[in-house]
Amino acid sequence: MNRKQPLSDYQSRCLAIVTDPILSPKQKAHFLSLEAENNIPYLSLSAEAETALVERVICDMYEGNAPYKPRYVLPDYTRYLQQGSEYLELSPAEDFDDALNMLTIIYNHVPSVTGIPVFLGYLDRLLMPYIGQQTEQQLYQKLKRFWIMLDRTLPDAFMHANIGPEDNIICRLILKIDAELKQVAPNLTFVYRADTTPEDLLLQTVKNICECSKPHIANDEIHAGAFDEKGYGVVSCYNSLPINGGGSTLSRINLREVALRSSNIDDFMSHQLPKYCAIQMELINIRTQFLYEDSQFFQTSFLVHEGLIKPERFAPMFGIYGMAEAVNLLMQKEGVEAKYAQDAQASALSYKISQQLSEYVVNTPVTYGFNHRALLHAQSGISSDLQTTPGVRIPYGEEPNPVEHIMTVAPHHQYYTSGISDILTVDETIKQNPQAMMQLCKGAFAHGMREFTANIDSNDLVRITGYMVRLSDINKYKQSGSRINTTWLGDEAAKNCHILDRQPRVISREQAMRYDK
Repeated sequence: MNRKQPLSDYQSRCLAIVTDPILSPKQKAHFLSLEAENNIPYLSLSAEAETALVERVICDMYEGNAPYKPRYVLPDYTRYLQQGSEYLELSPAEDFDDALNMLTIIYNHVPSVTGIPVFLGYLDRLLMPYIGQQTEQQLYQKLKRFWIMLDRTLPDAFMHANIGPEDNIICRLILKIDAELKQVAPNLTFVYRADTTPEDLLLQTVKNICECSKPHIANDEIHAGAFDEKGYGVVSCYNSLPINGGGSTLSRINLREVALRSSNIDDFMSHQLPKYCAIQMELINIRTQFLYEDSQFFQTSFLVHEGLIKPERFAPMFGIYGMAEAVNLLMQKEGVEAKYAQDAQASALSYKISQQLSEYVVNTPVTYGFNHRALLHAQSGISSDLQTTPGVRIPYGEEPNPVEHIMTVAPHHQYYTSGISDILTVDETIKQNPQAMMQLCKGAFAHGMREFTANIDSNDLVRITGYMVRLSDINKYKQSGSRINTTWLGDEAAKNCHILDRQPRVISREQAMRYDK
């Protein structure tokens, strides 16, 4: 290509995108838009905050230099189906076909950090009022086409649907279809409640995990207690946020980096952690101020004008990661031979850190937030992370047996209102005994876990940090690309984050857990 003048760095990055041989035209357009976003000057920060960002002690999750849309949007789809939409020129849904068609339409108008909606709603609750006299076979055929449409037209593993806790034909059919198709998208959470969900439905959910490593199972009793009567949704990887609102922004602290800057445990707890918490809160307030006051999103979006979202129901997410590495470093600085998740002294320190983080977030108001507060989040990592473990998880390759694993991480879950998850990697022999995994799930919930998630070692479809990827897609990505937008993240995570080093465990001690706690 002949050029009269040299390219700028920005132009070179854009040219690299448009000439990339493995990206589709639509994927190229998305990456070009990100380059444009990041060519805008960054919002004005204090010198300390700028330094912390450059040194990656805090991270803005690459949401863009000037946020013009919320990170995660959770519309009130029930209201949408009942009232229709003036903006979209749609009347209220009258039957099942109407409801599916209306959902298909609005999903293309719900923004997110990925450009694709991260919340599809509680699909069984949304669709049950419209099933009419249709037979199970008719519903199955329509839902299966709908499920295929979602994966083919919105091919992003962060897109997330919820079902449960009630037993109904739509819930059962979605589980059946998801196990049959084994698609990357949509991600799926089954919401479990002991006094509502029949045991055979929970068992079917566990059998689905054996087939396709989906769905997540969420502990509704704990989640619901953290929100109001309007409810919550589990979106993207495992982010719990208010329905009729969402997550405005997500920033995260690298606890490993904070520990590196600390002389000992007391310095970490008394000085360095409070310092970087305050810096992160500065970043959150500045980014949300631009979103609310300058971007015009909440002033112009039809989602606001039609009551499908409300600005006051959006929460900034105060994220953390690298707990394991931080604890191990602090133990070394104290001259103590103790490791995270392996020794009681190290684990006790980690719980103390989580408690202090929670107290800070609960007691620190924000200008724009859900009840004027941010929500604490154990962030699941991104594919470019190095030398850190997601959230408060146990480092890959060091996982103990499933019971000890759960007992170690469960005490953290009480603190992380907007999401915390661990991924158990289970040997394929569990397929012959799904009841054992069901009992493990119930035991985990009895001990305070918000989410239960498992990969089955022999499955092609696996979780990376929370989103789904097919291992076969990763294997061929470098040669032929992928129609799924998020496959490249899985490929990068396999290289940088060692997610494939997870140790598959045989569930053999599940009866050691108590379920009456």
